[in-house]
Amino acid sequence: MEYLKFCFVFSCWLKFANSVFTETTQAPAPIPKEKLLVLTVATEETDGFLRFMQSASYFNYTVKVLGMGEAWKGGDVGRSIGGGQKVRLLKEAMEDLAHQEDLVVLSVDSYDLIFAAGPEEILKKFQQANHKVLFAAEGLVWPDKRLADKYPSIRSGKRYLNSGGIMGYAPYINRVVSQWDLHDNDDDQLFYTKIYLDPLKRQSLNMTLDHKCQIFQNLNGAVDEVLLKFGTDRVRVRNTVYDSLPVVVHGNVYTKMYLNYLANYVPNAWNYEHGCGHCDEDLIDLSQLNEYPNVLVGVFIEQPTPFLPEFFQQLLTLDYPKDKIKLFVHNNEVYHEKHIQKFWEENRNTFHSFKVVGPEENLSQGEARNMGMDLCRQNAKCDYYFSIDSDVMLTNRQTLKLLIEQNRKIIGPLVTRHNKLWSNFWGALSLDGYYARSEDYVDIVQRKRVGVWNIPYMAHVYLVKGSALRNELKEKNHFVLEKLDPDMAFCRNAREMTSHREKDSPSPESFHMLRPPKGVFMYITNRHDFGRLISTANYNISRYNNDLWQIFENPVDWKEKYIHPNYSRIFTEDYTEEPCPDVFWFPIFTEKACDEIVEEMEHYGSWSGGKHEDKRISGGYETVPTDDIHMKQIGFDKEWLHFIREFISPITLKVFSGYYTKGYAVMNFVVKYTPERQAYLRPHHDSSTFTINVALNSKDTDFQGGGCRFHRYNCSIDSPRKGWSFMHPGRLTHLHEGLPTTNGTRYIAVSFIDP
Repeated sequence: MEYLKFCFVFSCWLKFANSVFTETTQAPAPIPKEKLLVLTVATEETDGFLRFMQSASYFNYTVKVLGMGEAWKGGDVGRSIGGGQKVRLLKEAMEDLAHQEDLVVLSVDSYDLIFAAGPEEILKKFQQANHKVLFAAEGLVWPDKRLADKYPSIRSGKRYLNSGGIMGYAPYINRVVSQWDLHDNDDDQLFYTKIYLDPLKRQSLNMTLDHKCQIFQNLNGAVDEVLLKFGTDRVRVRNTVYDSLPVVVHGNVYTKMYLNYLANYVPNAWNYEHGCGHCDEDLIDLSQLNEYPNVLVGVFIEQPTPFLPEFFQQLLTLDYPKDKIKLFVHNNEVYHEKHIQKFWEENRNTFHSFKVVGPEENLSQGEARNMGMDLCRQNAKCDYYFSIDSDVMLTNRQTLKLLIEQNRKIIGPLVTRHNKLWSNFWGALSLDGYYARSEDYVDIVQRKRVGVWNIPYMAHVYLVKGSALRNELKEKNHFVLEKLDPDMAFCRNAREMTSHREKDSPSPESFHMLRPPKGVFMYITNRHDFGRLISTANYNISRYNNDLWQIFENPVDWKEKYIHPNYSRIFTEDYTEEPCPDVFWFPIFTEKACDEIVEEMEHYGSWSGGKHEDKRISGGYETVPTDDIHMKQIGFDKEWLHFIREFISPITLKVFSGYYTKGYAVMNFVVKYTPERQAYLRPHHDSSTFTINVALNSKDTDFQGGGCRFHRYNCSIDSPRKGWSFMHPGRLTHLHEGLPTTNGTRYIAVSFIDP
């Protein structure tokens, strides 16, 4: 009986003990997200602050901004000690919040910080930390390295405190900041560090650090630890060392550009499934405006540039009201004065105004660019400044409208060199401030990732808001900085607007009146195909028509200028004619190409005279001579052979099916027929497998007569249309003669192909 009583009592005790154990070990109830308040300090609405607020809004954080509109007296925290003003403002705010025991306060920086996840996740991780106050951690000691040994030892993780992120219950945060009795320009991180390093205070305030970056990720000293983790809905930052997904990402000290890169994706800026998540936010609808904004277009010609007349023509065809455009042109090249003069004479009344500064002013690039920007800065009615270099060929007529619609302070259209990765932006910078390739650079250039991208450097073409020039960028001389070219100087000044001293700063040695970083974000957009960059390398201006030689360096522009607009129809619509058996007629050159080739030959001037003795050819004797100049004589043989391979060879395959030409020719020349020198050519076979004969001027306009007769078929062809060529077999079947030119001068370009 006693045994049974014992068993009953013991069983009851076990049930009671188990219920007590279960109650004490059960996870605490989640903290409601309504109990989280984000406090941040920002005295100005910089681009960084607006980005911070956008990320907070995306996750529905409740944010209270401290100090907005207040003069910043906390020093240049990016370069020196300071930031005490943040503690003072936080102390003042906490006085009204200290009594709310269940309120969790998250105090973070704003100019260089973004959220990567929402309140529920950060509160859950805070509870798991099981402390009343949690500081961000980093692997570097600041500002006093002598304090490193005083930090508690840890097995792994970040050991040192960072003040950019603090999280804790309101009463405890209040107890920490209530100890502040220093000045606004004293160092906030040193203040928090001394409290944390005091063992008694650390224990009584129940403080710890986020050693393994569960909540806070400081990028300084940790860039190599971080990568992007792409998900279905949004992108996260992952710390690969601790396998954590931080909620708060802080681009402290010199990592702000890397934060800009991360923020191109995090939290919802871009992902593989949905593409750009913010590109259509806050757009300007030009159709809803009473009138289009006023734009000052600054054109800069700083070196000899191919296809400059075509550049101006593309500028002229921009779909934007010309009465809303003022044009400023800086030309640093005497060679281009003739091009600008012609454009000015034809279009000086097209734009609202037209100002040209020439090489006689002897301005440096930096000075000229400063001048252009100042013209907009000083005019309150200048809404936008559009800077474009002469090596940018805009092919999208909507470029100006598309850039304005994106509503950024500085934004440029992506332009690249044909079939190359060379573009007008850098995705990253090296430690010494020069080019470095970002992980996404190639995908952006090749438009595999399409969006609007925050980048550290841009050049050649960009749009700047006039309001930004009169505010954030109001200091002049942005394009002149020691040891940097003008574009690099401008971008650096825009990125790092940190050390401009307030008017009442007491002394040059004092840092306490310096403003905080307020860099202007620069964006590149590849949402549309805008155009391309022209290569100015190896541009020789010693010839008469220098663009003719650009077939290698700038093949797309060369084709647009010199290849007949109907050339492609040869392959899509069978746009050829066969006036005689196996003689094919097709368009090949533009009139501009014909004119320039003729001009080049006449400029050279040494026509052969149609003599049999000819030292230019092997053996020194020509059986059927013409009055001609060889392409080799003007240094155009390599370019001409490339033209044959690129544009003639495909036609050969089409009209002579099954024959694959080598595209090689020894005899390439321009023939000049006149009644006074040589009017015709006697019957002959060509030393070729096939021959091309391109008409370089117009019958009945420039000459009368001419043409070609094929004896075997008793078939004659009038001189083909200007820019058209006929192609025929050279040996065996097509004995032919050149019919007399009876008046004027006839020019043809001839090649004996595959001799």
